[in-house]
Amino acid sequence: MADKPLPITKRMVWEAYKLVEGNGKAAGVDGQSLEAFAGDLANNLYKLWNRLASGSYFPPPVRRVEIPKSGGGVRPLGIPTVADRVAQMVIKQYLEPGLDGIFDPDSYGYRPGKSAHQAVEQTRKRCWSHDWVLDLDIKGFFDTIDHDLLMRALRKHCQEDWVLLYIDRWLKAPVQLPNGQLEERTRGTPQGGVVSPLLANLFLHYAFDTWMRRDNPAIPFERYADDVICHCRSRQEAEGLKAALEQRLADCHLTLHPEKTCVVYCKDSNRRGSHPLIQFTFLGFAFRPRMAKNRWGRIFTCFLPAVSPQALKRMRDRIRSWRLPQHAPLPLVDIARMINPVLDGWWRYYGRFYPTEMWKLFTYFDERLGAWLRKKHKQYKGHCGRSLRRLNSIAKRMPGLFVHWTRLGHATVG
Repeated sequence: MADKPLPITKRMVWEAYKLVEGNGKAAGVDGQSLEAFAGDLANNLYKLWNRLASGSYFPPPVRRVEIPKSGGGVRPLGIPTVADRVAQMVIKQYLEPGLDGIFDPDSYGYRPGKSAHQAVEQTRKRCWSHDWVLDLDIKGFFDTIDHDLLMRALRKHCQEDWVLLYIDRWLKAPVQLPNGQLEERTRGTPQGGVVSPLLANLFLHYAFDTWMRRDNPAIPFERYADDVICHCRSRQEAEGLKAALEQRLADCHLTLHPEKTCVVYCKDSNRRGSHPLIQFTFLGFAFRPRMAKNRWGRIFTCFLPAVSPQALKRMRDRIRSWRLPQHAPLPLVDIARMINPVLDGWWRYYGRFYPTEMWKLFTYFDERLGAWLRKKHKQYKGHCGRSLRRLNSIAKRMPGLFVHWTRLGHATVG
C-alpha cells in the first residue's frame, strides 16, 4: 500500500463489489455482465484497485438506454460497466456517511434508514392538516444538474482531492447513445449511476431543502430524490410558492415542468369548496378523496393514498406478459414458486396503504390463473365459471400458495 498515492484499499474495493453484486445485472458499453466479471473476480478487482489507488482510473462511457415512462415519453438511464459500478460504490461508501448527516429529515430518497413508505406516510398525515398541496416536477432533473454548482456544494463537505477528482471524471464521462455514437456531457449525472443519487441529493439539499427551511419555514415538504410534495394552508400560499420556486430553481439552472407541476386541493368530508385538481400521485400512490370508516363505523370521505392507476396498469401488463395459459404443462406449485416473489414485492409496497385497491390486481391475476386452468384441463375448456370455482377450491385447500390467498383463504374471483 505504501507505493499507492491514494488511500483506497483492496478491502474497500471488495466491499463495494459485494454491494454491487446483488443490484442491476445489465452490461455497460463493454458488454461484460456481472456473471462474466465474477468469472475472473480476483483479477478484475485487483486491476480495478490498482488503477483506483494510483489515480489512473478513468471511467468508460455510460451506455444509455431508454425506458418508457408511465405518463408517456421515455426516461434515459445511464448504465455504467460492472467495474465502473464497483468504482463508484467505493467513492459512495466513503462519501455517504459524512454527507447523509447534513441532509434534511424530510429528504427520504436513497438514504440509509429512509424509505418511500416513510415519505408517503408523512405526506398522508400532512394532507390531513393542510388543505393544499404543491406537487413539484423538475424537468429532466438528472440530465440538467449543473456541474459547477454541484462541485461547489461537494467541496463544502469534502476536501479530499482524490474524491473530487473521481467525481469530476464521472460527471464528465461521455454517454454512448443507442446508435453507438458518443455524446460529451457538460451537465447532469446519469440516472442509473451508483453515485448519482447521492450527488442528486446533495444538489437538491442546497437548491431546494435549505432554501425552503430558510425562506418558507412554515411550509412542510417531503422530498424523495426529485419528487417533491409541499403542503400549504391556502391556494394563494401554494401559488405563491410555485412562483417563488420557479425563480429559485432557475437560479440553480433547473426548470419546473409547466404541465406536471400543479396545485391540488386535498378534498374530504370537512373541506368545502371545489378546485379542478383534487388528486396527485407520489411514489406510485394516488392521493385522492376515498371512502373510510371512523371509529364509530360511520362512512366519511378522507384524503388518502392507494396504489395509483398507472402502477396498476404496469403490474397488469407484467402479468399479461407471463402468458400463463402457455405454461399449462407446469404444476401450479411451480408457477407459484416463480411468480410469488413478484406478487409479494408488489403487495409489500403497494398494499401498505388502502390495500383494498390491490384486490383489483389480484382479481385480474386469478382470472389469468383461471385461463391457465382451462388450458390445462379439458373439462374446464369454455367453462369460465367452473374453472374459477375450481380455483377457489384449490385456494381454500392451499391458502399459502399465493400471497393474496394467504390473506383471504380463497381466490379473488369465482
